[in-house]
Amino acid sequence: MRLPAAAVALVAAGVLLTGCDSVAPAFACKVDATTPELIEDRAAAGIADCDPATWSVADGAAAQLPDLELDCLGGADGAALSQVRGPAVLNFWASNCGPCRKEMPALQEFYEAYGDRITVLGVNWLDTYPGAAIDLARQSGVTYPSLADGCGDLQETDAELGVGLPFFLFVAEDGTVSRPHTGGVTSPDEIVAMVADYLDLDLTDRAAS
Repeated sequence: MRLPAAAVALVAAGVLLTGCDSVAPAFACKVDATTPELIEDRAAAGIADCDPATWSVADGAAAQLPDLELDCLGGADGAALSQVRGPAVLNFWASNCGPCRKEMPALQEFYEAYGDRITVLGVNWLDTYPGAAIDLARQSGVTYPSLADGCGDLQETDAELGVGLPFFLFVAEDGTVSRPHTGGVTSPDEIVAMVADYLDLDLTDRAAS
């Protein structure tokens, strides 16, 4: 019997973390973020599918990130982070991460204001509750897409990722990646400032677009 997404969220809330260490599950991990039910839930929530053709809002170089195909959170077709083209903002998050919950609305506001100038992509990371993740995104009003790495496969690559959730990766127009570990942003202006610092891109200058 399929549980409603809200019920799954309640289960996940039982293990909610106020600070989120990025530790891969110790058990034999198998997480399917692509079931028909999850695809239906994602579409009903208005969350974009993972289509790399729509990620590139500028003609930048491919991100210097692993060529490892990940599932799409609630999507039939996966993609690799190496398919992202700069400039881009990647946000790693999980449904059992308290700070992630707080910052997702700010990231959505950023996406609505600047998504025509910079790619915004979530990565649902080390999250074994994809149903709860979609429900959290829906409650947060999120419409940008998210890839899913529930078992931490990215940690088996040479990628230098953050040590805790949430965190951002910033992809420059030449494909280089800045790896600041930060989280808990409360406004889109904070993300605009990080983009200026890490990508030398002034999103507030509409004359440059």
